[in-house]
Amino acid sequence: MFDSIGWGEIVVLGLAALFIFGPERLPTLARDAAQGLKKAREAITGVRGQLHDSLGDDFDQLRDLDLRKYHPKTFIRDQLMGDDEPAPAAARPARPAVSVPRDRSRPAPFDADAT
Repeated sequence: MFDSIGWGEIVVLGLAALFIFGPERLPTLARDAAQGLKKAREAITGVRGQLHDSLGDDFDQLRDLDLRKYHPKTFIRDQLMGDDEPAPAAARPARPAVSVPRDRSRPAPFDADAT
């Protein structure tokens, strides 16, 4: 959950909370925050259980769904080309390594591969 926050940052946040709220109110706030997180987790687990009960095996298929194949570029290529195989990444022409100055009076072209 806290992949980008280290122990040093957690200690600093704890000390800041101690100075801001004081030692009298901090335990109560921590307990209320923990109860709120517990209720949120229970609600999410309940929703997940209801989805699994109503969708059954389809829920497991939705979990394994690969959204990359629904990227607009890929989707349009598949719809237009039909049974044709997409070009492998190695067969695509390489981009120039040197930046080429462009005419600033025209808008830059859209590059879907850059996204």
